[in-house]
Amino acid sequence: MPPKNSTSMLKFEFMPQFVIEREIPGAGSLTEDQIREVSLHSLETLQSMGPHIQWLHSYVTEDKVYCVYVAPDEETIREHARKTGIRADRVSAVRRLIDPAAFS
Repeated sequence: MPPKNSTSMLKFEFMPQFVIEREIPGAGSLTEDQIREVSLHSLETLQSMGPHIQWLHSYVTEDKVYCVYVAPDEETIREHARKTGIRADRVSAVRRLIDPAAFS
């Protein structure tokens, strides 16, 4: 392993996470086929945009979908929304993750 002050060490940049709130009336009633179609379209767009934006997962409630993405900035998230035609009503940068295991 190279010494800590070595210039040959790899440097990793932190990539922020974002929570995207999408107001989609009836989201909780979407069929598996509908969810698959939208998801595949989103994934195709992400692939065309490059590796700097990634979809981690989503939570579906009755009338909203909350998606968690990794991206360099909010504009990249909004660009993905424009390209897919999937609304992004609110984009919030994650400032901190709280893990209850850290307090037990």
